[in-house]
Amino acid sequence: MSETTKQLIEAGRTALGIEFGSTRIKAVLVDENNAPVASGGHEWENRLENGIWTYTLEDIISGLQDCYRKMAEDVNQKYGVTLTKIGAIGISAMMHGYMVFDKADNLLVPFRTWRNNNAAYAADRLTELFGYHIPARWSVAHLYQAILNGEGHVKDIAFQTTLEGYVHYMLTGRKVIGIGEASGMFPVDPNTKQYNAKMLAQFNTLVKDKYLPFKLEEILPEILVAGEEAGRLTEEGARLLDPSGNLQSGIPLCPPEGDAGTGMVATNSVKRRTGNVSAGTSVFAMIVLEKELSKAYPEIDLVTTPVGDLVGMVHCNNCTSDINGWVSLFGEFAALAGADIPKWKLYDMLYFEAEKGDKDCGGLLSYNYVSNEHVTKVDAGRPLFVRTSEGKFNLANVMRTHLYSAFGALKVGCDIMLKEEGVKLDVITGHGGLFKTERVGQSFLAAALGVPVTVMKTAGEGGAWGIAVLANYVITKKTGERLEAYLSERVFKGQEGVTLAPDPEDVKGFEAFTDRYIKGLPIVREAVYSLK
Repeated sequence: MSETTKQLIEAGRTALGIEFGSTRIKAVLVDENNAPVASGGHEWENRLENGIWTYTLEDIISGLQDCYRKMAEDVNQKYGVTLTKIGAIGISAMMHGYMVFDKADNLLVPFRTWRNNNAAYAADRLTELFGYHIPARWSVAHLYQAILNGEGHVKDIAFQTTLEGYVHYMLTGRKVIGIGEASGMFPVDPNTKQYNAKMLAQFNTLVKDKYLPFKLEEILPEILVAGEEAGRLTEEGARLLDPSGNLQSGIPLCPPEGDAGTGMVATNSVKRRTGNVSAGTSVFAMIVLEKELSKAYPEIDLVTTPVGDLVGMVHCNNCTSDINGWVSLFGEFAALAGADIPKWKLYDMLYFEAEKGDKDCGGLLSYNYVSNEHVTKVDAGRPLFVRTSEGKFNLANVMRTHLYSAFGALKVGCDIMLKEEGVKLDVITGHGGLFKTERVGQSFLAAALGVPVTVMKTAGEGGAWGIAVLANYVITKKTGERLEAYLSERVFKGQEGVTLAPDPEDVKGFEAFTDRYIKGLPIVREAVYSLK
């Protein structure tokens, strides 16, 4: 046990990050150098109620308290300290969705999470109106859909926010949101760092005939950027977070941010011409832009970094689920043959075998669409493997095909930015389960995007760690120190990572595969209609 760490905790020279993920709430306590010193977690699941994916307010508060309690117990067990003081706190959560409250802070309808697609019609109408892509999961799309549906609660709305904005409000009494998350509630102007004034006026004019008792800007939370203090923990907030009564009030909080923003921080990807790719059950790429795109693209969401720089985001619903199915199939065969091969070794064996395949996968083709894929306009999940009789059908090519396919839809979206829009990208950071096997997924992503890919040796604690870093930034930054400098010089400096440049032959092979992938999309679209 480090006496220094104990002294830092006792002195309150720490920061706490709490992130509400889809299946887990996690709390991470870091020291003043952003090194994790304690953590706690709480498992939870969304509920499907009346056709809406939701979590109750009781789920949210009890989960918050449980993960904090476990983190505090971890502090006590490791360092013999009862946690009473923390330097700063940050709250993060899964992106966007719909939470609306009346003047008495009563929740008007159950929380509608990002997972709901019931606002697609409203999103399309707003996209057409603004000339700016509005995804169905964004808060304004949910609001407009509720207005179009004639839902009775709309007239009573006094405040609209997101999950982390709600928790932050309960702890501080302040109705604020970080700019990264704000940009997924309503379009943000990167120049003013505020909601887009022209589009606010367009929205208010659009709903004028509904005679609503508010203008949109009156119910949205105030926007703050990283580094600004976003309020302090009230007495009520302290008791809510820590019912034991040990935690003192008065702790500063950073602006609450979404999981996209904390992911950028956790991978040191807030600088222009950098980005990150998260590859797990789903896959998304976030590229920090130097300028606005020439037009709206349905494949690209425009959000911002936690300091308000514009980001192009390509989000795909499918990544590793189909690969997992194939690996399990090979595991069944191994067991049938009497071989007891651990799951991690199966992945390593099959991924390394993929490196031996033809650069273009030998003419094979697969679509990993366990669920629908909006980037390639496939409306339902139909995982598909297809080949011509001339294709080189062997294990190496089969596995290489599945790994290429994991990045297939992502490449279609990213190519719009990198090729059609000429976006410059110097390096991208890869993180998530696909990169656990050394080198393979990393080199294939480099081939897909044509840029170097870095995978950090020390991955920190993910989004909860990222929001803890943003909390620390509020209290430990030097005067005028930009977030990108803080991350590069004071958080990630000296951290070991491996960077792989794209192999020119792999790039050519992936381009050939992509050409086949795009031409074959009618096959999988037909499967949606033919296989019911």
